[in-house]
Amino acid sequence: MRLLTYDREGRPRLGLAVGDLLVDARDASEALGGARLPSDMIEFVASGGPALARARGVIEQLAPDADALDRLSAPIGSVRLLAPIPRPARNIVCVGLNYADHAAESRVTQGLPEHPVFFTKPPSTVIGPNAAIPWHGHVSTRIDWEVELVVVIGRGGRDIPEERALEHVFGYTIGNDVTARDLQAKHQQWYKGKGLDGFCPLGPWIVTADELPDPQALRLRLNVNGAPKQDASTGDMIFGVAKLISVWSQGMTLEPGDLLMTGTPSGVGFARQPPEYLQPGDVVECEIQGVGSLRNTVAGE
Repeated sequence: MRLLTYDREGRPRLGLAVGDLLVDARDASEALGGARLPSDMIEFVASGGPALARARGVIEQLAPDADALDRLSAPIGSVRLLAPIPRPARNIVCVGLNYADHAAESRVTQGLPEHPVFFTKPPSTVIGPNAAIPWHGHVSTRIDWEVELVVVIGRGGRDIPEERALEHVFGYTIGNDVTARDLQAKHQQWYKGKGLDGFCPLGPWIVTADELPDPQALRLRLNVNGAPKQDASTGDMIFGVAKLISVWSQGMTLEPGDLLMTGTPSGVGFARQPPEYLQPGDVVECEIQGVGSLRNTVAGE
């Protein structure tokens, strides 16, 4: 099931994808009778199994009913999609150097990491599909790309065993960990260079975990202006999704709606010869098998 957030009269609303159509979750559930679905993604995620079951029931009722579907839906392409979680409640947790080839091209580590390398991006970094990546030219001109599989936590918990970790996953989406490489080097840490406003495009929707039972078997790619830059498999991760969740949760409580960016493969701009960086007007497209495609343009100066 694909769940999305869209703009309706200036407010975010939870939508259900029925093929290429969007159905407002709350409106449709009310029209069909029965339990009313939330209009907010985090509230929906926190509602757990009952909300998922109700949403599936709404889709199953509508899909074969052409009249009702026509009355309650709109083409997905006709609405403005927002990030699936437009304003995360907490910082987005990220993982650095989680692909061996990327660790090698980064030339910042001797050998592979023995433990996950965690850092965070603030909620103000999040933008949605087709939104412009801000051009902070007065701060940085070495802006880089990083396609990543993003995990959405469903059931919270602490000290989660690795063998049970995937039970805590609500679903997956796509992220672009946009990075100001000069700030990253200048400040000798990652928060500032990866934390500028608008530096975390997310979307286009969340695909529920049942649709992707093996998160380590997905192809992920990134193109800039149509030219391939990154192409790898999530199977190349040093630490898989289950391991990351387990280590992250050690002594720390995870909450519904928390986001985990799982790292990027090789092919980033600063490691190319010569280095390549994003420029105003560049179009960045991230794609992950089974999830979809996330497209953003770098804003003009």
